[in-house]
Amino acid sequence: MTATGLRDPSPRRSLTLFRAFLREQRDPEACYALLARDAADQVEAYGKVAGKVVVDVGGGSGHFTREFRARGATGILFEPDTRELGSHPPAATVVADGYLLPLADASADVTFSSNVLEHVADRDTFLSELVRVTRPGGLIYVSFTNWFSPWGGHEWAPWHYLGADRAQARYRRRTGKDPKHTLGENLFAHHIGPTLRHVRARDDVAVVSARSRYWPFLTEAVARVPGVREFATWNLLLILRRCPP
Repeated sequence: MTATGLRDPSPRRSLTLFRAFLREQRDPEACYALLARDAADQVEAYGKVAGKVVVDVGGGSGHFTREFRARGATGILFEPDTRELGSHPPAATVVADGYLLPLADASADVTFSSNVLEHVADRDTFLSELVRVTRPGGLIYVSFTNWFSPWGGHEWAPWHYLGADRAQARYRRRTGKDPKHTLGENLFAHHIGPTLRHVRARDDVAVVSARSRYWPFLTEAVARVPGVREFATWNLLLILRRCPP
């Protein structure tokens, strides 16, 4: 039985997560605690984390790190933005950039990155750093919201389909404030097709799974269809295995 009690994939799981996202502004703690349990369940589908070193890169206020620690892992959070840490980050949190982690090679059993890739300009360097710190045979979990996803523009979605400038201007008119994300500054237009081609061409990782993180059925099938996947996948989940040197 998973910690959430939800089968992945399933319509019930997808609906439960979607409802939590709708309540995120009112109850962020419940939303992100549920997401952390769900993500940890996804990791543990490939092996228990108890006794393992799990590196959480860009994990914000630490919900994922806390969940991995609750399951017996040595969880270490690396977050570059102190504003994202909140007032009570997990103990031993390190303020560090995902491009240059202060870790030796092959330090982690699991390297975890949830919804960070769309916020980094240099996708390939970021992924290479996740690979570098993972031991041979270790697992790398990467999920990101691709640009043509209905949520690709984040708080100004789905109007990003009409262009980022127009979407951001609409957000300002509607809310009276600047959006948190600006394309080309802290949000970048990454796409599924090029990302899959990049990871499949690497000789230091094997692609274990490439699938939709939240889709309720046929999660790998939807990620295989060019064009359609850029919209329908919504959020791509990559499970990679570090190859021996």
